[in-house]
Amino acid sequence: MDLFLLLSVVLIGTLEGLTEFLPVSSTGHLIVLKEALGVDLPQAFLIAIQLGAILAVCTVYHRRITSTLQGLVARDPRAIRFTINLLVGFLPAMVVGLLAYKVIKEVLLESPLTVAIALIVGGIAILLLEKRFNRPRIHSVDDLAPATAFGIGVVQCLAMVPGVSRSGATIMGGLGFGLGRKAAAEFSFFLAIPTMVAATAYDLYKTAGTLTHEGAGAIAIGFGIAFVVAALVVKAAVGFIERHGFAPFALYRIGAGALVLVWLALR
Repeated sequence: MDLFLLLSVVLIGTLEGLTEFLPVSSTGHLIVLKEALGVDLPQAFLIAIQLGAILAVCTVYHRRITSTLQGLVARDPRAIRFTINLLVGFLPAMVVGLLAYKVIKEVLLESPLTVAIALIVGGIAILLLEKRFNRPRIHSVDDLAPATAFGIGVVQCLAMVPGVSRSGATIMGGLGFGLGRKAAAEFSFFLAIPTMVAATAYDLYKTAGTLTHEGAGAIAIGFGIAFVVAALVVKAAVGFIERHGFAPFALYRIGAGALVLVWLALR
């Protein structure tokens, strides 16, 4: 692996770790940065390094995950309900992902124009949603009903369009279904675990035959960098959201999307 490619992988992995838990679309940022750098990376790279950031949740929230697993063994109703909610929330993305995999990869995934438009539209949607849904009924992920989890999972499917943001879609979906900011953010983080594990496994399965040693090395390095950076920022992300809400991210999305459009027009 040459030095430029190595530095590009480190930069992309760092950006992934910083943005995965924010409603600004980490995938959109990675697509634009990859295009700007002009590096040739494996098709599974962008999905795989997102898993690295997502698994940081397992370290930050390890007590909750451990207690849930122990609760399942002991048949604790709270642990069972939480697990059912995650599986129900994951189901729509699994079905849509399997059916639309080819379209997502060939038509949408590598398009900076799609990212720019989705960033702007998503930013406007966040501003409207936060202004409208400011009286939450659900303040803990333990209080979700399966129907609510399923609804959030349906909204998560919008994030298959690059630039929408998986965390943004699920958090805004959570707000729309009556969750408070912290509960919406935390359920988004937990829901990401089965979603991204499945997406990465399926993507690697579909592209394994085209993966070179250099490509595998790039994925491993990007994965590790994203994991470390995300583990350092996830708690800070929740705290920032609790204090300031989502409007700062919405304004950032609109500005970033506009800049990408200008960049595309000038290059």
